[in-house]
Amino acid sequence: NHPRMLTALRDAKKYGTKIIHVNPLPEAGLERFKHPQDYMKLDLKSTKLSDIHLQVKIGGDAALIKGLIKVHLENGGLDSEFIQNHTTGFDSMIEMAKNTPWKNIIDDSGIERELIERVGKMCANSNATIACWAMGLTQHRNGVSVIQEVVNLLLIGGHVGKKGAGFCPVRGHSNVQGDRTVGIWEAPSDAFLDKMEMGLKVSLPRKHGHDVVNSIIAMDKGEVGVFFCMGGNFLSATPDTNYTANALSKVDLIVQVSTKLNRSHIVTGKEAIILPCLGRTESDMQSSGEQFVTVENSMGIVHRSQGSLKPASSSLRSEPWIVASLASNTLESTPINWMELVDSYDGIRDLMSDCLQGCEQYNERVRQTNGFYLPNPPRDSRSFNTNDGKAHFTTHELPDVEIPNGHFVMMTLRSHDQYNTTIYGLDDRYRGIKGNRRIIMMNPHDMLNRGWKTRQLIDITSHFKGKERFSKNWIVIPYDIPQGNLASYFPEANELVPIDSTADLSNTPTSKWIVCSLSETYGSTEEE
Repeated sequence: NHPRMLTALRDAKKYGTKIIHVNPLPEAGLERFKHPQDYMKLDLKSTKLSDIHLQVKIGGDAALIKGLIKVHLENGGLDSEFIQNHTTGFDSMIEMAKNTPWKNIIDDSGIERELIERVGKMCANSNATIACWAMGLTQHRNGVSVIQEVVNLLLIGGHVGKKGAGFCPVRGHSNVQGDRTVGIWEAPSDAFLDKMEMGLKVSLPRKHGHDVVNSIIAMDKGEVGVFFCMGGNFLSATPDTNYTANALSKVDLIVQVSTKLNRSHIVTGKEAIILPCLGRTESDMQSSGEQFVTVENSMGIVHRSQGSLKPASSSLRSEPWIVASLASNTLESTPINWMELVDSYDGIRDLMSDCLQGCEQYNERVRQTNGFYLPNPPRDSRSFNTNDGKAHFTTHELPDVEIPNGHFVMMTLRSHDQYNTTIYGLDDRYRGIKGNRRIIMMNPHDMLNRGWKTRQLIDITSHFKGKERFSKNWIVIPYDIPQGNLASYFPEANELVPIDSTADLSNTPTSKWIVCSLSETYGSTEEE
């Protein structure tokens, strides 16, 4: 429901694009979209963006995509030239799809075969298809494999490396999007580190570090001496809130570089320091003049970002200045003149040109209108970063999506008045919910079966590997969501996400797959 994406979808719709919306909940922006600027033109009509809403069960995406692949095979649309010359593993993947029973696909996805066949034929007849996904796919136990199924679907039609086609993962916001590009990664490759060492002229550690989940577990074990956090609200953004808070309290020193206070600042280690910094909207003046930083958007475009507002305080320092000052005062010997780099951020970008693949002539290219694209071999030349240079089809059985009798599976989501962990208000205009965020969205038939009224107070218990996590006083409301499924808001429901319930390979928390049971709060409804 991001305005820029919805605007792009609206414009594509005008040119005849068909939009398939896959989601356990109907999303308001895809059902009825109106750009605010249109009102200034006295254009009062709204646009229905979605042609079809596939209301998949939580966790049923793999089954749905498997069904679409089956239909695709039966209706042609295969790009045989692309498959033969640019891919491998096709036969194994196809054999698995053919042998997957339709009953399993229908039961797991919750979608009738007739509708899957209708959409599958649209895919088979498409000249160019874009697959767009976000955390609804990644935050599952099978998050990696289900995204690989999406890749399978596009590869069979050759929807890579041609105009109007390709993969579009909706990832982080622009001030953190480029972290991996510049090496903020717990497990960089040797090739990446080799080039970085050549550019910096220093030796770098080769031992891999921890991802977020493993960092929290290491804190809980007392293995972390210092936790240095650049921005964000770590406690609210991470899973298993109570476990994480306890783990943070075991750290000797926590340092947070922040633009404003948040919940993470009040759950501290044995010692805690907050270093206030300039925000990206504020003017950043250094000795050589006003500076700009660069960011990477979700389309792989690197561009400038320059604040213009007067800083909230003349004492505020920029993030680069803070990092450089710490390095200058703690590193005994280094060929890098840290404070000189802060005098003009062009020096930092020159180092990036020497250290990072695809960032050559960084200063010149980022000053171009709209910045520059990072290298993208699949898009640019239909080549792939694999041993054989080909795209690899992957073969997966359907995941186990069974849940115990009397249990539900819950997903977390965000509201209209929310940006990441920042809550601006208690209303959710996307879903017509007002005045409260401690909400459980539940199928009306499930409520009826339990004898529950609208705004009944309930307690939630999540279950994982024999352990339970308990959360009291949630308001249940009827909502258009498949039976057996629930939805609640992030970050309020994070305390129910087990720290060790993560996706295979990626280790991403399974915030979209929380097996839980519900019980009526002893007492009554919210009104009472």
